[in-house]
Amino acid sequence: MKKIFILVILAIVAPLIYLIVSNYNNIPKLDENVKEKWSQVQNQYKRRADLIPNLVETVKGYAQHEKSTFIEVTEARSKVSAINISADTLNNPAVMQQFSNAQAGLSSALSKLMLVVEKYPELKANENFMALQSQLEGTENRITVARKDFIEAVKLYNLELRTMPGKLVAAIAHPDATIKETFTASPTEQETPKVKF
Repeated sequence: MKKIFILVILAIVAPLIYLIVSNYNNIPKLDENVKEKWSQVQNQYKRRADLIPNLVETVKGYAQHEKSTFIEVTEARSKVSAINISADTLNNPAVMQQFSNAQAGLSSALSKLMLVVEKYPELKANENFMALQSQLEGTENRITVARKDFIEAVKLYNLELRTMPGKLVAAIAHPDATIKETFTASPTEQETPKVKF
C-alpha cells in the first residue's frame, strides 16, 4: 500500500517538477526580449530627436519668419527628452501615456514644420534638406517597425503569463511577473492628418 501511494505521488509530482524545470527560463527570456524591444523603440525616438535640430536649422535659413513653428518643434522635442522611460517603468500606464502623448506632440509639430516647407520650393530642392527629410522619413519607418516588434514581444510575454504551462510556472517560480502594457497610439495620433497647401 505504501509503495502504491509513493508511486502515485511520484506520478503527480515528477511531471510537475519537469514542467517547472523545463519552462523555468521562458518568462525571464521573454521579459528580457520585451526590454530589448523597448530599448529599440527608444533608440529610434532618440535618433529622431537628434535629427530635428539639424532639420529646424536648415528650414530656418529659408523661412526665418516662421518662428512659432520652430518654437513649437523645439518645445515638443524638449518635452520628449524630459520623459525618461526605462524597462522598469514599462508597467506604469501613466508614464507610458505621458511618453506617448509627448511623442504625439512631437509628430504633430514635425507635421507643421513640413507644411512650412511646402511654402518654399527652393528649400525642397536643397540637398541638405532633402537628405535630412529622407533620414527623418527613414527614422519614422524604423520607429514603426520598432513599435511593432515591441508589441509582438509584449504579446508573447503576456501570453506566457496567461496560458498553460507558463501561468503555472509563473505562479510557482516567478510570482512577481505581471502582465505588461503594450504600446497604444494616442487619440491625436489616430486622427487623420490635415494637409493644407
